[in-house]
Amino acid sequence: MSERRVTFTREQIADYAEASGDQNPIHLDDDFARSVGLPGVIAHGMLQMGIAATVASEAAGGPGRLRRMSVRFAGMVVPGDTVTFSAQPAGEGRLDVSAVNQRGEAVLTKAIAEYER
Repeated sequence: MSERRVTFTREQIADYAEASGDQNPIHLDDDFARSVGLPGVIAHGMLQMGIAATVASEAAGGPGRLRRMSVRFAGMVVPGDTVTFSAQPAGEGRLDVSAVNQRGEAVLTKAIAEYER
């Protein structure tokens, strides 16, 4: 099993927006995010998936062994949230991946990774 706990920050979210080119204002501007019904800025789903993939690759024995990963984005992550990402064996060449916030709510579901054995 591999696990990583991450507390998301505005700076991290802004840095990811810059690196990814995803400058959607829901990730950068609280007022805009609220105007579309969000609680404020939210973290990019792909930022969360990237962290989950890193944890899965560690559990698989290295990034070169990870072959496929799928997730369902199930909850918003806002600055200050602490999310625990984990991956554990789930049969031949498969990992169950999870991401749960500090309130015990899943932010990623149906998360499965496949790896080369």
